[in-house]
Amino acid sequence: MLREVELEMRRGEVLGLVGQSGSGKSTLAMAILGLLDRKRAQERGVIEFEGCDLLKLGERELRTLRGRKIALVLQSPQSSLNPALKIRTQLKETWRAHAGEPDCESVIRGALESVSLPSSEEFLRKYPSQMSVGQAQRVLIAMAVMHRPALLIADEATSALDVITQSEILALFRELNRSSGMAILYISHDLASVAGICDRIAILHEGQIAELGTTEQVLTQPRHEYTRRLLAAMPKMPTVTLSNSAAAGTR
Repeated sequence: MLREVELEMRRGEVLGLVGQSGSGKSTLAMAILGLLDRKRAQERGVIEFEGCDLLKLGERELRTLRGRKIALVLQSPQSSLNPALKIRTQLKETWRAHAGEPDCESVIRGALESVSLPSSEEFLRKYPSQMSVGQAQRVLIAMAVMHRPALLIADEATSALDVITQSEILALFRELNRSSGMAILYISHDLASVAGICDRIAILHEGQIAELGTTEQVLTQPRHEYTRRLLAAMPKMPTVTLSNSAAAGTR
């Protein structure tokens, strides 16, 4: 449950939202997108986006914003993509949902190239099951940035990836941010990945913002005890010591 959360994002910045499972990270993302069940969740306050209070908008108005002005990339690409549709079809449907233009081949190819994927006919004819997890995640990102949103919410978008692919996706997010000026809310429980791309970090603890500051300040001069515990829990590279016989065998 979120309580008294006050958070501001600057245009074009990358803000990391960090917290353990159950702290309310995804709830905040769903609130911004207007996807919380309003019959079960009580929403109070203001969520201001480009001068508009999102909490006062109806479902029809929110649909015009989702995917066009505010985009979302989720954790599991294989479950987010439709397994029965080819990649070209899914990209076309994403574009037409807000643009309505019948001819979007150039936009599709440009979106794929922006995330370092091939735009060939062979690739566009593929189904999600015919791609690696990393490629599928890049397709999701391509779909998210097709309309050049002002805000991209990446909710645990790299946690299902191996270390090398995760590093590539993080670099891709940073490049998209720099090239388009798109703001990114990067949600993760992994401080190491957040440190690599974020300008500022917000620490969410028990539904409240425990700490907010620049990446350098939060990582080197944490003010809150919970932040210090998170930093202490970060994995460290093991130290390997070779015995004399083992060392001799490596020569």
